[in-house]
Amino acid sequence: MSTVLAVAPQVPDLSHVETWVFDLDNTLYNPARCDLFPQMDARMVRFIADLLGCDDLAANEHRAKYFHTYGTTLRGLMDMHDVLPEKFLAYVHELDLSMMEADARLAAGLDALPGRKVIFTNATERHALNVLEKLGIADRFEGIFDVAAAGYIPKPQTAAYDTFLRRYAVKAAGAVMFEDTAKNLLPAATLGMTTVWVRTDRPHGQPEPGDTHIHHTVDELAEWIVAVGEALTARR
Repeated sequence: MSTVLAVAPQVPDLSHVETWVFDLDNTLYNPARCDLFPQMDARMVRFIADLLGCDDLAANEHRAKYFHTYGTTLRGLMDMHDVLPEKFLAYVHELDLSMMEADARLAAGLDALPGRKVIFTNATERHALNVLEKLGIADRFEGIFDVAAAGYIPKPQTAAYDTFLRRYAVKAAGAVMFEDTAKNLLPAATLGMTTVWVRTDRPHGQPEPGDTHIHHTVDELAEWIVAVGEALTARR
């Protein structure tokens, strides 16, 4: 009888990293087990339909157009319809998180990483806290940089990254950023950050052919950061 051996994830040398920067949705939790985006999309469609007095099909077309043109649906609504961001975000993030569970493996991985950990999200701080509390990791992060902190300028606009680096006094060359949306890693890499793409099936999250700004790709974030943390400990 043959024995199948588990293959450990490839672990790069990240001993230069002082700050670990994490996107939130579909990055810190596995969308195969808990995908909040369908709920968010449905609530965006309902908000737009009520705002514009149109049916759900037309509202969804507006949602997709604004997302691809402006980076977030919110930015499009702000620029095109003077929507108050607080009203939209509060409505969109009224989500059912009952399917989300604490992730002990992810908590252990974060604990193994030396240095600062910060959330950088296009969502709200309140939503981030709700998710982090459900995952059991809210106390692992120094701060949450949300879309309001960025002046409602979303990733991947460079101004959001510049504000983030200043806010937390982050040296780009000593930081690594984790993201499920590949295009959001381009400004990070351009600024000098190490980038890690957390693989996703969502079409808008995919890298473009020939992209060179993704330095590492992972399928299971928790397993990968546990391995990185163990490697860093062994090098000390």
